Amino acid sequence: MINEGFHLDKPLRWGMVGGGQGSQIGYIHRNSAARDRLFQLVAAALDINPERGLAFGLDLGLDPTRCYPDYQTLFQAEAGRADGIEVVSIATPNATHFEICKAALEHGLHVICEKPLCFTTEQAEVLAALAIEKNRVVGVTYGYSGFQMIHQAREMVAKGDLGEVRIIVMQFAHGFHSAAVEAQDAGTKWRVTPAQAGPSYVLGDVGTHVLFLAKTIVPQLKLDAILCSRQSFIKSREPLEDNAFVMLQYEGGAVGTLWASAVNAGSMHQQKIRVVGSKASVEWWDEHPNQLRYEVQGRPAQVLERGMDYLYPELSATVSDRIGGGHAEGLFEAWSNLYRQMGRAMDLVNQGQSVETVWQQIWYPTIRDGLEGVQFVNACVRSADLGGIWVDFSSSH
Repeated sequence: MINEGFHLDKPLRWGMVGGGQGSQIGYIHRNSAARDRLFQLVAAALDINPERGLAFGLDLGLDPTRCYPDYQTLFQAEAGRADGIEVVSIATPNATHFEICKAALEHGLHVICEKPLCFTTEQAEVLAALAIEKNRVVGVTYGYSGFQMIHQAREMVAKGDLGEVRIIVMQFAHGFHSAAVEAQDAGTKWRVTPAQAGPSYVLGDVGTHVLFLAKTIVPQLKLDAILCSRQSFIKSREPLEDNAFVMLQYEGGAVGTLWASAVNAGSMHQQKIRVVGSKASVEWWDEHPNQLRYEVQGRPAQVLERGMDYLYPELSATVSDRIGGGHAEGLFEAWSNLYRQMGRAMDLVNQGQSVETVWQQIWYPTIRDGLEGVQFVNACVRSADLGGIWVDFSSSH
């Protein structure tokens, strides 16, 4: 069980950019940050409309003088306060992530950023270098990676239960945008608009989630080359894809596939990952997140359950269960685990440790993982636009 007594001497003073009224992702951020009392929301620039942002900030219980019209004013005003924010979460459309994250780091703030971190590998490298220079934590919200059974799979790989990892099969293929819903839905509209979404739709929006699950479960594998085919079945979305197939080659010989889609009609999520080793395989599905299927060659399949004593004890260092086995945990618990880990990391940095040292001590989706996500999207776009050819992963900018 989670150590509910763990706390910081004082909660981290926390601000938000975006995530205003009606924002599903904003609510997830606020709910998850509040779970373990490591963060306290004290200031925000919640909405592009200042009046609307102020009204919603008051609803959240914020001081009206700390409800700001934009992120520039937020950072400047809070920097002048003895009790100013120490951390900011960025929950805005993709096109704004780079400039807001860069400004936050320049003001000496820790950052929790929605993915993608930015549009280009060059931008991501700028942010990574700035985070090290300023010694600030930057976490990226690959929220599904906070589920306990993902980390059970990680421990099973590390302990050799699967043998040598050979194949990783990934997919995140929902059907909610199998028609042109963006005509009536502003939240979808910006995701399929290049100026706001960047060079990709589903590869960046959902594909990077399951890619990071693979990175979490099998951290020793390094991507070597990618081949991608992408389609725009709703033609008005061109050049952004609403479906893509990716083949992956890893250093050392392992291979993978990834299917990212928003047009898998009838599907809820279909986010699944299967890791195949020389002795056994594991499979996880986000619609049944409390279970991990474990299949040893020549034996009956097993379904491992969250919160049980037979799971590896090392899980308590990262994502302990928040309620006993048999009770269903979900996305809010997974996100809370991410916020808990990032809060622990920020506290250690505030105490004087270097962010690079903390990366080695505490698991969380780091800025380096965000950079790899951006690099993955760029590699896929380059491969597809060149006619579906193999491209070197490291050369994709």
